[in-house]
Amino acid sequence: MNQVHGYPGGQVSLGGARVVDLAHPMRRGMPQSPNHPPFRMLLERRHGDMVRADGGSAANELIVTGGHVGTHVDALAHVSHGGLLYGGLDAAETQGHEGFSRHGIEEFPPYVGRAVLLDIAALHGLPTLPAGYEITVEDLEASEKAAGAEVRAGEALLLGTGWSRHWDDPAQFTGQEQGAPGPGPAAGAWIAARGVGLVGGETIAFERIAPGRGHSELPVHRQLLVEAGIHIVETMRLTELAASGRAEFLLVLAPLPVVGATGAPVRPLAVLHEDPQGGEAW
Repeated sequence: MNQVHGYPGGQVSLGGARVVDLAHPMRRGMPQSPNHPPFRMLLERRHGDMVRADGGSAANELIVTGGHVGTHVDALAHVSHGGLLYGGLDAAETQGHEGFSRHGIEEFPPYVGRAVLLDIAALHGLPTLPAGYEITVEDLEASEKAAGAEVRAGEALLLGTGWSRHWDDPAQFTGQEQGAPGPGPAAGAWIAARGVGLVGGETIAFERIAPGRGHSELPVHRQLLVEAGIHIVETMRLTELAASGRAEFLLVLAPLPVVGATGAPVRPLAVLHEDPQGGEAW
């Protein structure tokens, strides 16, 4: 049985809780990195193609997708540096035609536990951070203080940039020309030093994408995946959660356990509990 990490223990009642879906619906033509195969879905069988003797009919679809399309989790096998994966594993020896023998997404234990949202856009009084904005250590510390929610080791940290608002504009969302907001290397080092269990954000890459640079360099991916062993959740939909004003909540996150894959789709859920004393508590 897989370990469930991040869970504080005890029984959690969902009575009266509000559940916020943090995933974008998957559809043809949705924004994605040009580095990954696209998502495709087609009806393989339509109603009426085959009709049973009793008049019943069924439809079904064929889905083809890359592991890093839509809201998804990066496995530790996703990035190497100097030919090495996290823990010093040789990437060439670990990979094969059926995927990776180590650090595939199936090794990610389902996460059920406390998460903190640091809304950097709100910190600056903006609905959306500017394209190419670099989130700094000062941003993280100021947002943590403003939220009154400590970022703790082994737990989940999400960064709000407002970038979900650009989901319906693929050219803007992917940031290939104008860039996209995200943490720079200094912020990446701060996150790694906190020892969080996983991180998540709204953009196509959990990085600051400089204008005109595309995904030519991804230093924060190296810091988190290769050096610190911290999983990354990308392309999350955080606008509703940010609008709730909640900085702490229960996060439920379990990607598809595709053996040997470098990533997989996920549908994260934020569970906002009501405090019996009248206020809200994660």
